[in-house]
Amino acid sequence: MPLWKHLSSLFFCAEVSGGVNLVFAIRLSMRRQGEYKVRPYNARMKSAEVAIVGAGPIGLALAVALKRAGIDYLHFDAKQIGYTISWFAPQTRFFSSNERIAIAGVPLQTADQGKATREEYLAYLRSIVLQFDLRVKTYEPIVALARNLDDDSFTLTSQPAGSARAECRVNKVILATGGTDHPRRLNIPGENLPHVSHYFRDPHAYFGKRLLIVGGKNSAVEATLRCHHLGAHVAISYRRERLPEKSIKYWLLPEMNLLVKSGRIEGYFQSQPVAITPTHVTLARGGAVGGEHFDVPADFVLLLTGYEQDNTLFKLAGLELRGDCGAPVFDEQTMQTSVPSIYVAGTAVAGTQDKYTLFIENCHVHVERIVSALTGAAPPAEPAPLAQPES
Repeated sequence: MPLWKHLSSLFFCAEVSGGVNLVFAIRLSMRRQGEYKVRPYNARMKSAEVAIVGAGPIGLALAVALKRAGIDYLHFDAKQIGYTISWFAPQTRFFSSNERIAIAGVPLQTADQGKATREEYLAYLRSIVLQFDLRVKTYEPIVALARNLDDDSFTLTSQPAGSARAECRVNKVILATGGTDHPRRLNIPGENLPHVSHYFRDPHAYFGKRLLIVGGKNSAVEATLRCHHLGAHVAISYRRERLPEKSIKYWLLPEMNLLVKSGRIEGYFQSQPVAITPTHVTLARGGAVGGEHFDVPADFVLLLTGYEQDNTLFKLAGLELRGDCGAPVFDEQTMQTSVPSIYVAGTAVAGTQDKYTLFIENCHVHVERIVSALTGAAPPAEPAPLAQPES
């Protein structure tokens, strides 16, 4: 019988950035015909019931919940725990109140009883790892994921730093990989110049210098205010007519509007950059590339225009994705994706977010849903909507 008649799905093998191969095999109906060889079981391979990929707040909350439920698991992250938070600028405060970003039932306390800073929250996450003795394989990205045809389990291949690749065998996979992997690029001349960055790290670098910030949502506004108060000469370019109130921390917007109105911060609204040089940025009026062009002097440029999810693993795993944001399709009660035994949690659920609707604070229920699904318990009740002013 021809081979094609046995195929019930596809086999994916792709090359992704950095030369890393990710492989995902979907079951072949051939297994019933006995016409192929199953990969032999390796008794020395590490095995567990579940693999968690991603060690942000929701990934760590999942690890604690699985440990409490007595479910054996392995945990991986390509970087350090809480990596996305680690590239926030020093002393950046969270939008959400402390009780809304606390995990695992452990209160989040701060010295001034205010909203947590980047440093306080990273310390909190480290304390969670220590308190619950979580074993996270940091700096160990998953580079291959394959369905085992003999028992429908998965083989995950990871790449530990400075070591040979390692394999493990699990029955379930939870993807808690986040949604802000890469900057949203403008693809304009000069974007890769050394004085241009897509990340606001330490405002001290801009003291006494001319800084143009591109963007108009919370990260751009916060960077603008902090650099202004530090002593930088700041201008902001935003493509809309005015700043979006719902996308900015409520305690920042009044000050920002006042400083722009008084001229202490130059506001170039309805404009967008079309080119960057070592000395200036060319903006187009009207928020369109075809508008009138003018130059704004700049020693440094911050392009704070958002971030995109790297969903390569989702695609190679055969997950059904929807919309321009590439969000995975999943069961609202269990968080199971279109591929059986693969679950998704945290902000990864939303794909690439433009208007942010998912944050730490409204992803806690994902943990309860997944653990309920794995243990056979009834799914948790739908949480009440969170009131503003919060994320």
